[in-house]
Amino acid sequence: MSAYDTIIKGGRYFDGTGADSSIQNIAIKNGRIAKVSSQAIDETDCNHIIDAQQKWVMPGFIDTHTHYDAELIVSPSLSESVRHGVTTVLVGSCSLSMICSEYEDASDIFTRVETVPREKVLPILKQHKTWSTPKQWVEFAHQHPLGPNVVSMLGHSDLRVGVMGLSRATDLNVTPTETEMRKMESLLKESLEVGFLGLSTMCLKWDKIDGDREWSKSLPSTYAKWKEVSRLNNLVREYDRVHQGAPNAAAILQINQYMRECMGIFKKRLKTTLISRMDLKGSVYLSKITNLAARVTNFLNGDFRWQVLPTPFTVYADGIDVVFFEEFGAGELALDLKDKIARNELLKDETYRRDFRKFYGEKLSPRVWQRDFGDAIILECPDQSIVGKNFADVAESKQIHVVDLFLDLVVQYGTDLRWYTTVANHRKHILKNMVKDKKSLITFSDAGAHIRNMAFYNLPLRMLKLVSESIDESQNQQTKNSQAMMTMEQAVFRMTGDQAQWFNIDAGRIRVGDRADIVVLNPSKFNQDLEQVSWAEMENFGLQRLVNRNPGLVEQVFINGNLACEHDQINPELGRSMNFGTYIPAH
Repeated sequence: MSAYDTIIKGGRYFDGTGADSSIQNIAIKNGRIAKVSSQAIDETDCNHIIDAQQKWVMPGFIDTHTHYDAELIVSPSLSESVRHGVTTVLVGSCSLSMICSEYEDASDIFTRVETVPREKVLPILKQHKTWSTPKQWVEFAHQHPLGPNVVSMLGHSDLRVGVMGLSRATDLNVTPTETEMRKMESLLKESLEVGFLGLSTMCLKWDKIDGDREWSKSLPSTYAKWKEVSRLNNLVREYDRVHQGAPNAAAILQINQYMRECMGIFKKRLKTTLISRMDLKGSVYLSKITNLAARVTNFLNGDFRWQVLPTPFTVYADGIDVVFFEEFGAGELALDLKDKIARNELLKDETYRRDFRKFYGEKLSPRVWQRDFGDAIILECPDQSIVGKNFADVAESKQIHVVDLFLDLVVQYGTDLRWYTTVANHRKHILKNMVKDKKSLITFSDAGAHIRNMAFYNLPLRMLKLVSESIDESQNQQTKNSQAMMTMEQAVFRMTGDQAQWFNIDAGRIRVGDRADIVVLNPSKFNQDLEQVSWAEMENFGLQRLVNRNPGLVEQVFINGNLACEHDQINPELGRSMNFGTYIPAH
């Protein structure tokens, strides 16, 4: 008998189905699971043996909401996700794939939204983008040295611009012609036939275009009438794929459109996932409304799942550059100005400040930001005396209105003023209820985006820690009446097999014959702060970005049977060889 390539022995084995875990030995050969056994496996001529006693062995995590589209091209290791146990990533979220549009259009609809510098992304696309159809992109992915496995959505903004051009696709007075609609349908159908998971759309008008041509217009997908979206969804429904969307936060009742599309009353139901269900400080009722919407939709034969981030939603900002300021007129005015001098003149204007203070004082209108500078901590500032304090306390000490203080600091220090606030998921008991709800899809990491804000690269680990703490609390004598939110087997399932099953992708399980995507965890290392942030090099971009580091928690990561990461060290061949990740089509 030929030797196995790797044996992982004595670990607590989670198969990704939610079934009871047990102590098992696992053998890998030729990139596949060759054996799972409670009995010892013959180690003859096996050069790689991992002693996993007291460790957890589980399927590689699936991250179904990333923005790695540009990074994938020049830094395909995607090591920031891999080091945390992610072995499969989904690109093309939020209407922002890079498939059909020309290179400059693809850059301009992506860079401002995802706050990755245009001067970095545009040259990458200009040099490397040789494809303009889904089939051509798949051909590129097959020959590209991927790190993790990759699955993809087709982005509606990308599709619209590829067919209509950037200017027409962002003109409220323009409706696509019948020829253009048929072309969009043809490209979408092609994407579904080559294995794309579905269509991603966007209705949130905060997300704006970069560049000099259509600067500060909302994303092209937001200009589409629902009739257009519904027509495209007919194809998604026909192929049993997924519609990923984002409602307009300022018009919560818009989710009715998604609900009607999803329900299978008079036609086949449409798998639908929306971003995002959160327990917002600024809109405490919202999580109840979103829960009700999902209940009603699924009761009426829908297949509807909110994306839920299993951790506090903390936002970092440089000066006034933060996306939730787009939700009110004064903030939008400032963010629309590229020129620093013009922006500072606006911020000093008393009429402008009056408008800003008026919005800040409103309490009843829908909002994401809680409008509380007392809940925002200054991280960095040339004036060291205010670092570590919140804006309200500093304003009180200076006896001025907190809005005036904030705007004064932005004028004086610009982006050298760095601060953060937690806008949602701050109440753990409500967060737990959202996470354990089976209508929730545990995702929304935004990995690859917002390089000076937080992308939640270790989202699966935060999920497991949340559940682990819940289990410990239920077993504690002083809290013995407390009930665990779910078993650890169920938690692993939600990050692996559940996502694979719902999106119809071949991943998320450890069974004989499966692709060997495996994570080995040391559960004793969950005692560290998983929300801690640090800076690290963004490979091949010459930039530093905000990341997570969790030493010792993830011991090994295997992708297609190859060791991608061990003891926090990324394999230097990851993303440089053809032997790691692959493009996985929907099935």
